Amino acid sequence: MPPRSTPTERQRRLGAELRKMRIAAGMTTEYAAGLLGVPRTNVPNMESGRSGISSDRVRTLACNYGCADQSYVDALADMAGRAEKGWWEAYRGKLPTSFLDIAETEWHARSLRIALSVHMPGLLDTEEHARAVFDQVIPPLPTADIDVRLAHRMDRKRVLERPNPPSVDLVVHEAALRMEFGGTEVTRKQLAHLHAVSEQENVTVRVIPFKAGGFPGAGQSITYAEAAAPQLDTVQLDSTHGPEFIDSEMQLHKYRAQLDRMREVALSPDASRDFIQTLANDL
Repeated sequence: MPPRSTPTERQRRLGAELRKMRIAAGMTTEYAAGLLGVPRTNVPNMESGRSGISSDRVRTLACNYGCADQSYVDALADMAGRAEKGWWEAYRGKLPTSFLDIAETEWHARSLRIALSVHMPGLLDTEEHARAVFDQVIPPLPTADIDVRLAHRMDRKRVLERPNPPSVDLVVHEAALRMEFGGTEVTRKQLAHLHAVSEQENVTVRVIPFKAGGFPGAGQSITYAEAAAPQLDTVQLDSTHGPEFIDSEMQLHKYRAQLDRMREVALSPDASRDFIQTLANDL
């Protein structure tokens, strides 16, 4: 099978972790190739995510590299063993690959910690609100492109509707709640939807009011996806150029600390729910 031309973020991450493990063990690509009985050139392709690798081979490499963290090895083997295509693959070639990577990251997360200051979380958008956001893209998107992006965003909700969905811990600033994308009625319905979702058992919503003052990460939109093993956690940051995925240990630690601090300055879930209802009533 020829190498993949565009591996997904998850495939790249698996390969990067295998390379990190090999280097930590002080082993060469020739050694890894010998363990697997493949040409040496196959190993860089595996470590870049351009070639697949089976769960058994992941365990063979981990064992011979001397990795003793069984939960980490199990999580890597699980990543390698999931060959089925997700629903997001239907959008390949229709949307930027980064959109698909966001959906894949959400789908495989054990839990999601999300913090936003200006926008609503895409995962909890109403259709009308999402369309109003896409209408503000520069340069303007063709109607057909907006329709595809909108369909993809609504499909992302599947992760919350599946059996054993991830827990979602959302911290949203009052500024985001007051941004009237699409006008007053669209905003009122978006707030009502957010209020309703906050009552789900696996979703917690906390609001940071203006009066809370400053806090770390005030200008960022952060999604922290917790994996089966903490070494495989991922941070996704939004920007006008598209999403950025971060997984270095120091950066993960920094964003966990930022999210912890934001949660500390936010209202309690019950007070946040009342706050959202009051804003909706005042519109």
